[in-house]
Amino acid sequence: MPGILDKIKQFSRSPQGRRAVEEVRRASRDPRRRAQAQRLLGKLRGRRH
Repeated sequence: MPGILDKIKQFSRSPQGRRAVEEVRRASRDPRRRAQAQRLLGKLRGRRH
């Protein structure tokens, strides 16, 4: 039974996964989107502590 990381690797190699990766890369170049992602990560990290 493949683990979660194996499934992620498999998805990232598929055409749909490659499109998703490219979309994320494009969004990360946008300063507004980058700030939005940083805020979200900060909230997620804050919940763990």
